[in-house]
Amino acid sequence: MSSNAMNEQVVQPYAQALMSVARSNNLTEQFGEDARTLTNLLRESEQFRNFLANPFVSISDKKAVLGRVVGDNVNPYLRNFLMLLVDRRRIILLEGICQQYLALLRQLNQTVLAEVISAVELTEEQKQAVRDKVIAMTNARQVELETRIDRSLIGGAIVKVGSQVIDASIRGQLRRLSLRLTSGT
Repeated sequence: MSSNAMNEQVVQPYAQALMSVARSNNLTEQFGEDARTLTNLLRESEQFRNFLANPFVSISDKKAVLGRVVGDNVNPYLRNFLMLLVDRRRIILLEGICQQYLALLRQLNQTVLAEVISAVELTEEQKQAVRDKVIAMTNARQVELETRIDRSLIGGAIVKVGSQVIDASIRGQLRRLSLRLTSGT
């Protein structure tokens, strides 16, 4: 079994437990916001990620730093959950657990995740146009956008929804054109 598959098996029950606590306390959206914040923090700070993953750092030190990082901004249930992850030496899986929680939240809200990679920052109108297009494609109730900039696209955007990819980038159009030219059609 790959370590990815093993991680997923471990991540899933924790994310479901977190969702269960969130639902019974009417905190699903608040936990969602906190999960997004934690995910961004872990992605942006390699130092923080490495600190949590370091097996030589004591549990009490990890709890102290984690407590300072999340501050009083997070709900006590979530704070306790984070401390439990440290106790069980599962804090290294925090990003995966947060992502899985957000996937469960999207399922609950009938929301699909659309990853949008564009050459430049999208305007609000462009974001809404992407949402409308994705809703038309998927019949979802809502669309959550995750945006990323990739200047090599020249212009346009690539939209990924699950396994579907819509390549409306200029780079993609040029690649398709060159393929047609080389195949002589």
